[in-house]
Amino acid sequence: MQTQLKKAEERMDRRIDHMCKEFSEIRAGRANPAVLDKVKVDYYGTPTPVNQLAAVSVAEARVLTIQPWDISVLRPIEKAIQTSDIGINPQNDGKMIRLIFPPLTEDRRKEIVKDVQKISEDTKVQIRNVRRDTIEKLKAMKKGGELTEDDLKLGEKKTQELTDKFTKQIDKLSADKQKEILEI
Repeated sequence: MQTQLKKAEERMDRRIDHMCKEFSEIRAGRANPAVLDKVKVDYYGTPTPVNQLAAVSVAEARVLTIQPWDISVLRPIEKAIQTSDIGINPQNDGKMIRLIFPPLTEDRRKEIVKDVQKISEDTKVQIRNVRRDTIEKLKAMKKGGELTEDDLKLGEKKTQELTDKFTKQIDKLSADKQKEILEI
């Protein structure tokens, strides 16, 4: 029973980590190097992440600079950013690329908050799916004679406690991200 609960906790933890990664990729009006994580540059025929080809840094609150280690990849980086879905036009000065994040409109902020809520709700559904799977496994163990009725009830209770703990964590992370977006 303990191994099932441990596995459930690890799976739930991975769901939270994934949600946090998705939150970090949301463009909230501030310069954040994580928005470039999905951008791949064709570097000698190999799709390569921008952060492996250049130094990416936050110059100001809303300005991201990309300084390639090899100047010859400046144009391919610029092109990759233009074709990506981050929605910012790169400014190339021949030595580095600047990404200037425009301030968000009120409507755009509300859209982003809805996206955050959707990601949070999807993560809660995944957490509940882990709970369901774990309880099914515990019931199968009871049916197979590995657990007693009391152990099954205890396992179900502990699984629900884990679910509640992670659901509260999701709510807090979501509220923090929404507050960040609305206050910028």
